[in-house]
Amino acid sequence: MSVQVNIHEAKTHLSKLLVRVKEGEEIIIAKAGKPIARLVLVVERPARRAPGSAEGKVTIAPDFDAPLPEAILRKFEG
Repeated sequence: MSVQVNIHEAKTHLSKLLVRVKEGEEIIIAKAGKPIARLVLVVERPARRAPGSAEGKVTIAPDFDAPLPEAILRKFEG
């Protein structure tokens, strides 16, 4: 849900608006009734993946790229 407030109201009640944003509400700030900004909750990005972090945990079978058995192949091809 979002609510629109004017710039003066946003400046006067910023702390209260931020509490509402923290609770999941979206606040639109408008000038002369025209939206110009949006207050939304900042979502933390997940940590970046480190290349090689699964080393030794994953194995690939020697026949990984072998042709599929006919019965399974027919199911894919219809």
